[in-house]
Amino acid sequence: MAGRPKIQLDYALIEKLATIQCTQEEIANIVGVNISTLKRDDQFCTIHKKGIEQGKSSLRRLQWKSAETGNTSMLIWLGKQYLAQKEPKQELELDTTREVVEQIQELTNKL
Repeated sequence: MAGRPKIQLDYALIEKLATIQCTQEEIANIVGVNISTLKRDDQFCTIHKKGIEQGKSSLRRLQWKSAETGNTSMLIWLGKQYLAQKEPKQELELDTTREVVEQIQELTNKL
């Protein structure tokens, strides 16, 4: 008795899908294979990881390029991510607490 025929996966397509950050579940649906089948395929796992990392690298390259052209939002975002830069905190004055208490006392006295 022969088992099921071996499924032929399009690894080039899988790598392209991984590069645009498709999940394993999404790729399984696109190539028409059960996710558990893909997860057992060592070549799939290697190619998927490689594609994910290439996609991240490509995105990072585009972000840097955008920042280099003067995109202020990207410069701020990258500064926060890589240089631990933060928005300045606005300090609230606590002296107003006394004023609020005095106003409440005045209102209470009028009642």
